[in-house]
Amino acid sequence: MAPGPALACRALSCRAGGRTIIEDLTLELDRAERVALMGPSGSGKTTLLTTLAGLLPPAAGRVLVGGVPLDEQPELRAGLALVLQSYGLLSLLTAAENVEVALRAAGRPPREAMGLAARALERLRVAKFADHLVEELSGGQQQRVAVARALALRPRVLLADEPTAEQDGTHRALVLDELLAAADDGTTLVIATHDPEVAERCDRVIELRAVARHRRSRSGS
Repeated sequence: MAPGPALACRALSCRAGGRTIIEDLTLELDRAERVALMGPSGSGKTTLLTTLAGLLPPAAGRVLVGGVPLDEQPELRAGLALVLQSYGLLSLLTAAENVEVALRAAGRPPREAMGLAARALERLRVAKFADHLVEELSGGQQQRVAVARALALRPRVLLADEPTAEQDGTHRALVLDELLAAADDGTTLVIATHDPEVAERCDRVIELRAVARHRRSRSGS
């Protein structure tokens, strides 16, 4: 039997702040697909990403990874990486330690974790801040460390919440290029964004309103 889609949800509903944010959403995301998640503030982008990552239980419906329900095999979360809009870095650790901790938790030996972390930080141009505590970094630098951490894990699915929002033009292009390169290597990529240029470089746009809807984007598809 062929494996299911890289990530899917079936009749998914999500609640936040005592109200339904996402209602009866069904999606299938293919391996290496690049998806932009768009919609106004409060439309549920962050809630949806957090639910797809397995960190927030759905109010109804299911999330599936490779066709397998995430609630039945929560260990599948190991193949998912989430870049939070608030970065999600660990206080009192350095930039390098934040990446290494995630790699060690994923089973990488210490020496390998150090090497992978160093290379990821170099790609995101934050290697010179490797020994800095995250509290010493700017918002844009912290955001790039968070992206480096996710990319170092080489996840099956990478979910990123506004990963370019804190970047200047040069670093914004860098972050986007690195995320899209991960998709070229087989990672399914979902980016919540308000930036139409980010969306333009994706294969599909999912638009969220009061009730989640989605449409095909690009080349009239």
